[in-house]
Amino acid sequence: MSQYQTFSAEDAVAYAQEFGGLENPSALVGAQEVGDGNLNLVFKIFDAQGVSRIIVKQALPYVRCVGESWPLTLDRARLEAQTLREHYQHCPQHTVNIVHFDPALAVMVMEDLSDHRIWRGELIKGINYPQAPRQLGEYLAQTLFHTSDFWLHPHHKKAQVANFVNPEMCEITEDLFFNDPYQVHERNNYPPELEQDVAALRDDAALKLGVASLKHRFFSHAEALLHGDIHSGSIFVAEGSLKAIDAEFGFFGPIGFDVGTAIGNLLLNFCGAPGQLGIRDAAAAREQRLADIREVWTTFAERFQALAVEKTRDDALAYPGYVSQFLQKIWHDAVGFCGTELIRRSVGLSHVADIDTIRDEEMRHACLRHAITLGKALIVIADRIENVEALIARVRQYS
Repeated sequence: MSQYQTFSAEDAVAYAQEFGGLENPSALVGAQEVGDGNLNLVFKIFDAQGVSRIIVKQALPYVRCVGESWPLTLDRARLEAQTLREHYQHCPQHTVNIVHFDPALAVMVMEDLSDHRIWRGELIKGINYPQAPRQLGEYLAQTLFHTSDFWLHPHHKKAQVANFVNPEMCEITEDLFFNDPYQVHERNNYPPELEQDVAALRDDAALKLGVASLKHRFFSHAEALLHGDIHSGSIFVAEGSLKAIDAEFGFFGPIGFDVGTAIGNLLLNFCGAPGQLGIRDAAAAREQRLADIREVWTTFAERFQALAVEKTRDDALAYPGYVSQFLQKIWHDAVGFCGTELIRRSVGLSHVADIDTIRDEEMRHACLRHAITLGKALIVIADRIENVEALIARVRQYS
């Protein structure tokens, strides 16, 4: 199978038997397609006892949730596999392991994480994994430091930037994050009851200037190899464990984008908690999300700082005080990108279950308005929010 064809369950089993690296490949006898995302087929491969042993993932040549009218490059599978392999090299404890990749078929075989759960679903149910924020901060610090100018030789860094050029997937981000929500567009997706709130976004000059600045940074700041879509739906958790998956948006971009996207999804859960949980449980969940945000950022910043002090190879970047200055820039970027994540998940094409699954319509609309209002504020005043405690204070102010 060297020419592209869309896999059936039987194809996935045969492929896993050949390339899964298992001691007894004939034990693999069945498959179930479980992909619930927008872009790919994902097969769990089972043995005769019904135990899922390995995962086969294939990129489709179009956006799955839209159809063939929105074609996509299959090269994104290469970029995903290479991004995850690069991140695994620097942070194997928090990155899914890619066992095999075939660029012609746009197929990868990866470790099975059936003993883990998608973090978003656990957050919605109010289940707390105390180690997850710290582990996410560690993942961000290790992967972003070791693919940045602080660690890579300039020649290697420039070659890596060229290798990870990802124009089609970046264009999706550029449209969904920075364009669509701020104009009338057919891809936008929000209740008619929110039309006045959404129209206000289109008419807010300060907001649109802030978004333009963030988009320009996304275009031009090739600071590190980003995951590109690191949200609570692309993270698996278990007791004591966290693993990042789904990196098809990987490219060299501004470090604050990954950090801001991660924080933004914790804030989306914060906004949706009153609609998902009882009053007391929602209040506790909100406090936990703020503590999680504090720990993600604190762990990231402290670990990035420590890695820079210990390992920075460039004499200029190693000058005392520079890494602290750089981290402050990352922080301001992260706050702004966090705001764009809140708005695009409320107004744009792709929403989150934290809010979309709220059964009470009036409450769901209220949670969406909260996310829009908070997102707008964070974009406009990002440069005035000096630290994570100031961010938490602002979130409380807008709650």
